Amino acid sequence: MPEHDYTSTSLWRSTLAARPGDDPHSEQRERLRTSYLELRRKARVLLQENARSMPDFTVHDITHVDALWETADLVCGEEVMLNPAEAYVLGCSFVLHDAAMGEAAYGTSVPEALGEERWRDLLSVAYYRRKGYWPDQDQLASPPTEIADACRAAAIRESHAEQARRLVDQSWRSSTGNEIHLIEDVLLREAYGPLIGNLAASHWWPVDRLADEFRREWGSWPWQPRDWTIDRLKLACILRLADVTQIDSRRAPTLLFALRDPQGVSREHWRFQEHVSRPDRNGDRVTYTSHRPFLPTDAPSWWLALDYLRDIDLELKAVDALLHDLGRDRLAVRAVAGVDSPERFAEHFRVQDWRPIDATIKVSDVPGLVRSLGGEQLYGDEPEVALRELIQNAQDAVLARRALQPGFADGHIEIRLSESDGSWCLEVRDNGVGMDEETLIHGLLDFGTSGWSSATVRNQLPGLAGGGFTPSGRFGIGFFSVFLLGDHVEVITRRYDAASRDARRLTFDGPSHRPLLTPLSAQGWIPEGTTVRITLRRSPNDVKGLFQRTVDERLSELAQRLVLENAVPIHTWEPGAAAPETLSPFSLTTGTAEEVFDRLYPPQIHGRRIAEEKQRLHLREDFVGQATELVDHHGRRIGLATLGNDLYYAGRGNYRGIVTVNGLLSDESICFAGYLAGQPSRASRDQAALVATQDEVRDWMHSQEQRLRGTGRFGDPVQLEQAYTLYGAFNGIAGDIAFAFTAQGLLRPADTADWVAQRNEVFLAFGLPLAMQTRPPRVFHYVSGQNVQLPDNWVITFNRVADAPLSEVFPPVMNRDADYEFARHHTTPTWQKTWWRMSGDLDGLFLRILCEAWSCTPEAVLAPVGRRHWSDSRHLDDESLGAVQGYLLQRPARTTLT
Repeated sequence: MPEHDYTSTSLWRSTLAARPGDDPHSEQRERLRTSYLELRRKARVLLQENARSMPDFTVHDITHVDALWETADLVCGEEVMLNPAEAYVLGCSFVLHDAAMGEAAYGTSVPEALGEERWRDLLSVAYYRRKGYWPDQDQLASPPTEIADACRAAAIRESHAEQARRLVDQSWRSSTGNEIHLIEDVLLREAYGPLIGNLAASHWWPVDRLADEFRREWGSWPWQPRDWTIDRLKLACILRLADVTQIDSRRAPTLLFALRDPQGVSREHWRFQEHVSRPDRNGDRVTYTSHRPFLPTDAPSWWLALDYLRDIDLELKAVDALLHDLGRDRLAVRAVAGVDSPERFAEHFRVQDWRPIDATIKVSDVPGLVRSLGGEQLYGDEPEVALRELIQNAQDAVLARRALQPGFADGHIEIRLSESDGSWCLEVRDNGVGMDEETLIHGLLDFGTSGWSSATVRNQLPGLAGGGFTPSGRFGIGFFSVFLLGDHVEVITRRYDAASRDARRLTFDGPSHRPLLTPLSAQGWIPEGTTVRITLRRSPNDVKGLFQRTVDERLSELAQRLVLENAVPIHTWEPGAAAPETLSPFSLTTGTAEEVFDRLYPPQIHGRRIAEEKQRLHLREDFVGQATELVDHHGRRIGLATLGNDLYYAGRGNYRGIVTVNGLLSDESICFAGYLAGQPSRASRDQAALVATQDEVRDWMHSQEQRLRGTGRFGDPVQLEQAYTLYGAFNGIAGDIAFAFTAQGLLRPADTADWVAQRNEVFLAFGLPLAMQTRPPRVFHYVSGQNVQLPDNWVITFNRVADAPLSEVFPPVMNRDADYEFARHHTTPTWQKTWWRMSGDLDGLFLRILCEAWSCTPEAVLAPVGRRHWSDSRHLDDESLGAVQGYLLQRPARTTLT
């Protein structure tokens, strides 16, 4: 569009343009026009700076401002007229509304303009979304460049509207020390500046806010004609719609696209706007068309265009509804043509060599989805999961309050279980940060998002990151687990810094019904914090009730089971109790081995396991002597555990290893005792991957092997049980570790070559119907149970796979022979594929030693087995026990013993 084409628009000509002939208001009109042209000239320089800060964004320079006069004509049509004062205010708002889309508009750096609190909050959320964890203070002080740049762009985008409000009064110093204002005319700046700033900012507000801010008209100034009044709401609506409808190829020039080479979503924005022609009006519809068809490679841009224009359609309809409901004159455009379906949109935005089918996932029954996913389908069949999530949310709330209110030391959580007339009620209460109505609706109830990382919570509670708060839960996601316990749920909350009249109650009658939000102003004093009260679907003592994983069916026992470490005291109230039991704050990271054991496997002071305390203390001594730390790269403890399952069996199955997520129970395992820190692998958090790296786990496992050897506990049974795990971790085992059975006894790597060298044939047996046990080591027939004496040349390796999570840290595929990975894609069982599969476990270890002893390759011994269709079998001396499957490995003829 030519630079001054805006002067040919109807809006400009009818308001600010010089009138031919006698104009009784020419002086006032010229003053406004001169002021606008001067503002436009100065702002042009400022707008050019936008591209420096936001190079991936489409054009936001003076050409966009000029084009708004044209789209304002489109929006207003002949139905809506403006007087010169309104046109001046609207035109100035055009200039300023996006003038703060560059760092130059802030007079300082964006982080400084935003303030340290908000900047750190922004960084914190960016870390969480990009890396999956919350940063510490050092990481916030020195963020990676890509995160800082992304946050700078996000900060500008989020704050540019409010900064635009300030630009009217902002001044810059010239080289000679003089102040420069964008609007130099002091009278006009004083008269209209606040309104221009508010209008410029309003294009970023929700539509409903326009009526609250701009409902009343302004009268004219004494030095202007009486009828130059200002309809502020009309101007806000025109600005909003003129801006949102100004989408065409002028905002994405082809050469500029090539020069800037934007990436990601920005690239798709450029590509679709590069196609778009100037918008037109057909009746009350805005019509967009494309200059050329979209090829299959342009399909993402085509769909983005449809989504973008649908958003414009919603904006037009929302403004029209607002004006209609207020009885105000409606604007000329009220919708976008062709966006109701992909097929109709393709008539405006043509496609070539493909057909748009709207196959996006649709959820027609949102309550039904929440009903399905808000309980067992998402969180599993463990009611205690819901209590764990509530405790975690409550603790986060208290820690958030501590971050926002230094000196707050009375944070606590209360858990109560009560019964009345056969109905059971569970209540979890905290005196933490609490929620206002906005957070309650858009944080807690936004199913599928983490409330702590939402913009709503960040804006409502600035300073969380700066105060050192790093949430461990994901309220909003975790909250819906409450429906595992019951359908009737009540949430009462009051922000810590709000009055009792601001407290709110949210009640549910199941996840598929809309909740009811009510004020509590007439209820008297409401404590700060949040209370969640659930009417239980079944008795906690039911087979599938809340206590199903406890022994003594006590609330305090359940809390101890779920909460392995906590920063906030937790008070549990049993039904009818006069006083609570307290779970004091504790850190697994810093506790002694004795303290950690007591927290993981607490003393039994109630019920039927009191008599087991002596045994528990004996096992604690064993644990203290055997456990070693798993530490991260900072030297911080992220586990304290023993390798193996001795404690599990010695303690009658009561001493499982525990995987914690943020200090709470996530998973249990019998391949270790103690705890290992994890991170959730699904919403229920009943499965977790370790936070430790492979190298960190290897260091711990090496320390465990050394500790077992040093204490004399690394005998044959333990060697057999841990051989596979150690081999998986280190791609090899020490030469003295037993890993297989033969007729001559247990086989170790150091002895294997000699054993193999004495034989021309070796039968590598594959287990069932043979089975093995380690205490004492023996091979037996699984069906009959009788001990088995292996024939002279038989060998069977003891490939006992560790339970999760260790099996997931070192998957078998990790140690497979990389030179033969190509064979994974073979469609038949070739010798290469067989070797590739065997090479990662103890069979592969044995075969490597065999090939070295026989001076041959894996092909030499495996290819003949393949020619026999991998169906070798042999009988034991007692043939009644049936055939045993395996591979008959034969020494190549050139190396055969004579």
